[in-house]
Amino acid sequence: MSTSSARAGRLGYLAAAVVFAVGMAGTTLPTPLYGLYRDRLGFSELMVTIVFAAYAVGVIFVLLTAGDLADRIGRRPVLWTGLALSAASAGCFLLEDGLPLLFTGRVLSGFAAGLFSGAATATVLELAPPGGQARAGFAATAANMGGLGCGPLLAGILAEYTAHPLTLPFQVHLVLLGLAAVVVQRLPETVRDPVWGLPRPRGVVVPAQVRGVFAPAALAAFAGFALLGLFTAVAPGFLAETLHQRNLAVTGAVVFSVFLASTLGQAAGGRVPPPRALPLGCAVLVAGLVLVGLSLLLETAPLLVLGAVCGGAGQGLAFRAGLTSVGAAAPAAGRAATISAFFVVAYCGISLPVVGVGALAVTLGLRTAGLVFAGCVIVLASAVGAYVVRRPLPTA
Repeated sequence: MSTSSARAGRLGYLAAAVVFAVGMAGTTLPTPLYGLYRDRLGFSELMVTIVFAAYAVGVIFVLLTAGDLADRIGRRPVLWTGLALSAASAGCFLLEDGLPLLFTGRVLSGFAAGLFSGAATATVLELAPPGGQARAGFAATAANMGGLGCGPLLAGILAEYTAHPLTLPFQVHLVLLGLAAVVVQRLPETVRDPVWGLPRPRGVVVPAQVRGVFAPAALAAFAGFALLGLFTAVAPGFLAETLHQRNLAVTGAVVFSVFLASTLGQAAGGRVPPPRALPLGCAVLVAGLVLVGLSLLLETAPLLVLGAVCGGAGQGLAFRAGLTSVGAAAPAAGRAATISAFFVVAYCGISLPVVGVGALAVTLGLRTAGLVFAGCVIVLASAVGAYVVRRPLPTA
C-alpha cells in the first residue's frame, strides 16, 4: 500500500510539473516572432517592450488580486482556469490583426502565468512523496524555467522552417494545452476543505515569520528576472540589429539557452544550502551580465550566448535558493499567497527594466540601452550578494 501510494505521489508531482511547463511555455511563445510583428505592423522597439510588459502587468494583477485563490478554492480549478486563459491568449494571436489583439493576448497570458505561479508550484510541492520535497522543489522551478525556455525554441523552429510562422506555434500550443487539461483532471486535489467565493484582494502578503528571508530573496529574484526579461523581450532585437543574426530558430535557441542554464543552475543549487547558494547565484549572475555587456560593446554573438548561459545559471541558483527559503518559511495555510508575493517582485523585474531599455533605445539606440541595463542590474545583484554574505539567510 505504501509503495503504491509513493508511486502515485511521485507520478502526481511530475505530472503537475508537466502541466506547469506547458502553461508557462505559452507566455514566451511570441518571443522570436516580435520582429515579424514589428515589420508587419510597423511599430518600434519601445512598443515591442510594452507589448511584452503587458504580460507582466497581467501576472502582477492576478497575483495581487487572487494570489491566495488556490489556497481557498483548490488547486485543480485554478489550474484549469490558467489553461483556459492560456488557450484564449493563443486564440488572440491566431486572430491577430493589429496591436489590440497582441495586447489582449499578452495580458491573458499574464493572467494564466499569475495563476500558475502560485497554484502549480504549490501543487507540485504538495504531491511530492514523503522525503521528496527537495526533488519536488527542483521539479517546480525547473518546470517554470523549462517551460519558459521551450516556448521560444518551439516558436523559433516552427517560424523559421514552416510556411506559417505566425499561426503554427499557437496551434501546436493549443494541442498541448488540451493534453494538459486531461492531466489536471487526473491530479488529486490537495486542498481538503475548499471555500468557494469571489476573490478577496489581499495585496502582497508576507507573513511575519517570512520577512527576514523574503527581502533579499525577492530582490535577487528581481535582478535575475530582469536578465530573463532582457532575453525574452529585447535579445531578438540585439541579435538582429547589433549582431546581424536573423535566423528565428537561432534566436529561439539563444533565448532557450538562458532558461536551460537557469534550470541547470537550479539543479546545482540543490547541492548548496540556500544561505550560500543565494550569494553565489548573485555572483554568477553578475558575471553573465558583464559578458552580455561585452557582447554588445564588441558586437560578438558568442559572448551573448556565454552571457546567457552564465547569467541564466546564476539566476537559477539564486531563484531556487530564494523560492525554497521563502516556501519553507511560509505557513502551510498561506503558502500559495506567500509564493505569489515572491513572484510579484520577480515579475516587476521581468517587466519594468525592459520597458526602460525600450524607452532608452528610442533616443540612445538599442546597443547603448542594453549597456545601461547591464550596468544597473550588475549594481543591484552585487549589492544583494554582498548583503547576504554579511547576513546569511536563516536556514529553514
